[in-house]
Amino acid sequence: MGRPTRVRVRVPGSTANLGPGFDCLGMALGLYDEIDVEVQSSAGVFVDVAGEGARFVPRDERHLVLRAMRQAFELFGEAPEGLRLRCTNAVPHSRGLGSSAAAAVAGVTAAAVLAGRDVELERDVLLQLAAGMEGHADNAAASLLGGFVVAWEAPGSARRFHAEKLDVHPDVAPVALVPGTESSTRTTRGLLPAQVPLADAAHTGSRCALAVLALTRRPDLLLAATEDRLHQPYRRPAYPASLRLVEALREHGVAAAVSGAGPTVLALTTDGAVPAGVDTEGFAVRPLGVDTEGVRVEVL
Repeated sequence: MGRPTRVRVRVPGSTANLGPGFDCLGMALGLYDEIDVEVQSSAGVFVDVAGEGARFVPRDERHLVLRAMRQAFELFGEAPEGLRLRCTNAVPHSRGLGSSAAAAVAGVTAAAVLAGRDVELERDVLLQLAAGMEGHADNAAASLLGGFVVAWEAPGSARRFHAEKLDVHPDVAPVALVPGTESSTRTTRGLLPAQVPLADAAHTGSRCALAVLALTRRPDLLLAATEDRLHQPYRRPAYPASLRLVEALREHGVAAAVSGAGPTVLALTTDGAVPAGVDTEGFAVRPLGVDTEGVRVEVL
């Protein structure tokens, strides 16, 4: 494979945890960021951003996509002297929909293509790079691979991430309920205890196993499968309105959980609709399909 000078990458956002699957379950959603990267003859970087986060993200080497590209070029070699990056963002920032993982996946993928690598052959390397930036692989694996993913980290002195992709049952129709407020992953993780009761740990193990079955074969079990005692109750101070909405949806029989670090709420419906009796004031209701392909590449 040659070394192209321009590439376009389209990457889906994602939801993580899906209730009990803290840092291990993720799913790609039909909501996409797109980046266009072009090699420049002159040194330096030029960054244009439109869409979500455009007012706040840096326009220099601090941009997350560029940081991901630099890490990948350290591995693949021969980094271009100059780059022009154009980002068109649709994934909301700091809402629990995997915007940072999508940026990391987009950056490492673009760098691989510009380095002349075959993305299909390098998927494991790309997962290590993107998940390493995140610290866990659930969102990154979902954006990279598409579909529903089970992710884990192997023990040992060197961090190594793994993920397996599974097909989501066709009756599962995700709906994201996105508030106007943001949430910090660092802040919400700081609310979690170092230890949990044994009963809650056992509950989490059973519901994680059930979630895999429910999402792939038995969507009628999703309400039970998305029950969580491990992280959501401790995070209530960070987004009480989101937890109230989760509880209201579940009272109406809809499998619901906080999406990732929040504050977005994920509803796993069968028809892409929220029951009329649920008050969604303050939340934008966004039916989203499951993305099945993961990151896409177009050499220009």
